[in-house]
Amino acid sequence: MNNYDLEVKERWGNTDAYKEYEQKTITQDINDGLMSVMAKFAECMQDSNTANSLAAQTLVVELQNYITANYYTCTNDILAGLGQMYVCDERFKNNIDKYAIGTAEFISKAIKIYCGK
Repeated sequence: MNNYDLEVKERWGNTDAYKEYEQKTITQDINDGLMSVMAKFAECMQDSNTANSLAAQTLVVELQNYITANYYTCTNDILAGLGQMYVCDERFKNNIDKYAIGTAEFISKAIKIYCGK
């Protein structure tokens, strides 16, 4: 993760969100919880829910709340950017799709629908 940490710090190190992230993550290992939410999205998708279903939209809210509570304030603009990154950055896509192929795309679509409201 050191390469990722360096990249994140280089890209967003001067932002308020990054400073908040540093404060919140000093003493916690929170990635397991985030990946648990990703796994729930995979289950939701495998249960034949669509990205605009109540189940998927509820998970988007859970994801946004989890990020806000454990990383930084996740505004709808930030969330929309994350949704795009989940499918555009192969590292994120592959990590999320380990739960089920297509999970990253499903999450991205669900976020896009949620943020479009």
